[in-house]
Amino acid sequence: MSDKTLPRNGPRGISRRGFIGRTSSILGAVALAGHIAPARAASAAAPIADGARVPALVIGTGYGGSVAALRLAQAGVDVQMIEMGMSWDAPGSDGKIFPKVTSPDYRSFWLRTRTKAPLSNFLGFPIDKDVPKYTGILDAEDFAGITVYQGRGVGGGSLVNGGMAVTPKRANFAAVLPSVDADEMYATYYPRANAGLGVGMVDPAWFETADCYQFSRVGRKHAQRSGFAWTFVPDVYDWDYMKREAAGTATKSALAGEILYGNNHGKKSLVQTYLAQARATGKVTISALHKVTSVSPAAGGGYTVTIDQINTTGDTVATKSVTADRVFFAAGSVGTSKLLVKLKATGALPNLNNEVGKGWGENGNVMCGRANHLWDPTGKLQSTIPCSGIDNWDAGGAFAEVAPLPTGIETYASFYLSITKNPNRAEFTWNAATGKADLSWQTAWKQPSISMAKTIFDKINSKEGTIYRTDLFGGNKIWNDTLTYHPLGGAVLNKATDNYGRLHGYTGLYVIDGALIPGNASVNPFVTITALAERNIEKIIATDLR
Repeated sequence: MSDKTLPRNGPRGISRRGFIGRTSSILGAVALAGHIAPARAASAAAPIADGARVPALVIGTGYGGSVAALRLAQAGVDVQMIEMGMSWDAPGSDGKIFPKVTSPDYRSFWLRTRTKAPLSNFLGFPIDKDVPKYTGILDAEDFAGITVYQGRGVGGGSLVNGGMAVTPKRANFAAVLPSVDADEMYATYYPRANAGLGVGMVDPAWFETADCYQFSRVGRKHAQRSGFAWTFVPDVYDWDYMKREAAGTATKSALAGEILYGNNHGKKSLVQTYLAQARATGKVTISALHKVTSVSPAAGGGYTVTIDQINTTGDTVATKSVTADRVFFAAGSVGTSKLLVKLKATGALPNLNNEVGKGWGENGNVMCGRANHLWDPTGKLQSTIPCSGIDNWDAGGAFAEVAPLPTGIETYASFYLSITKNPNRAEFTWNAATGKADLSWQTAWKQPSISMAKTIFDKINSKEGTIYRTDLFGGNKIWNDTLTYHPLGGAVLNKATDNYGRLHGYTGLYVIDGALIPGNASVNPFVTITALAERNIEKIIATDLR
C-alpha cells in the first residue's frame, strides 16, 4: 500500500461495502464531548528532504505546534512541521473525507485492526468491529492502566474533539499553572487564543427550540432541579452553519453524526484557523506521515533530527536525517513525553533533567450515562457538538459536560463526560527491553474521579427517581474509568522546562504543548494549551531569536 491516501474504493481487495456498510456501532460519539473531532486538512507540499537544514522544526501540528509555527513564520522564520498522521484532504469511497460516528471504517482508527470505541456497548451488545489497518484519524493508545484517545493528522487533536473551547475560571487558574502570571493570561493570551481559534457560543434563543439540543435541555432541567449550576459552554463550531443544517439549507455534519472521526463541515479545526494562517505566510511547510525518532546535538551546532517517513499501513518507507537550529516538541502530552524520556534514557539528550516524564494526568476524565423516564425523551436527532455543562467544581470537584448520544434513535438516556479534580499523577519511563515508553497510571486511580462525579449524578438520580445506565461500557459497568481525552503533563512547565518551555540542559529545545500542563486544567484543555503557547512563543521570539 502506498503512502498516499487510499483510492476512492478503499484498500485493494476491500469492497466499499466492507468499509462503509451499515453498522450497529453507536460509537462513543458521545465521548466526543471530551476531547476529540475535525475538519479537512490542507494539501501537502513536498515533504522535508533528507539532509535539509532548517531554522525551526516543529514536531506535531496540534494546538501548541500550530501556534508556534504561525508566530515564528510571522517573525520571519522558515518553519518545517513534522506530522505523524495524514493530511486529511482526499475523500473516501463515500465522497466524504470523514466517516460518521456510527459507521467507522478504515479512516477511523490509527493502525488498529479492530475499532475501540469510547462507548463500547449499546443496549448490552458490543459494537466494535474489524477494520483494515490504516493511518486513521483517532488513536486509541493503550497503556497498562488507561487508553488515551488522540487525534492523528494535520491538525492533531483539533480533528477529533468535540470543540468545547473553555477558559478556566480565574479562581482556578493558580492550581493549573502556578508559575504563570494570571493577569497576563486573562488580559492577553486567553483572548488571543479564543480569537485565533474562532471560539463562539450557541445562540441561546435558537437553543431553546432546536430539536438537536433537546438532550441538553433535559440535562439542564435535571441539573437545576437538583440545585446545580448549569451553563452554556463555548465551542469552535460555526453556529450559523449549524442553524442552516437544522433548517435543511446546508449539508448536515454535526447533525449527521460527524465528530469522533472528523467533521466534514462546520467545525473549525486548526486546519481552518492557525494552520491556514501559518501556511498563508509562505514560510511553513508540513510533512505528513513523518515521525521523529531521535533528536541529538549536531557537531556543527543545532540538532540532528532523525525522521521516519511511513505509509498508510505504518511501515517505514524512508529514513531521513535533517539539521534544525531549534526544535519545538509539540507532539501532544503523550507524544512529547514518550519521545523525551526515550531521548534521555538512550543517551541522545542525556542532560535532560529528572522531571522529564513526570506530572502526567488525565484531567480527571470519567464517563457515565443515566436512564431517564419515558416523559423525558432526549431526542433521536442530536447534534454531535456539546454546548452545555453542569458545574459542581467548587463543592464536589467535578464539571460534567452534557454530551450527545447521536444514535439516530430515541434512547431516553443522558450521557456525560466529567472533568474532575483527580489528584493522581503518573510518570513515563523508558523500557529498554521493549523499546517503548511505559506509563505508571493505574485504573484504580480513577476512583477519586468517580467519587467526585457521583456528587452530581447520585443527587440527580435521587431527585428524578432515575438510575445509571449499565449497558454502555461492557461488564455491567456504570463508569468508563479506563480512558482519557485530555492527556496533560509529562514535561511540566517550570520543572522539566523553564517558565517558558525551554528544556533544561539544551539551548534551542522547547516544549510548547499540553505536556507543559501538570495533569489537570479544570476544564477542556485546548484553549489553555493554545494560550500558554501564545505566551511562551512570544517570549521565545523576543529573547531567543532576536
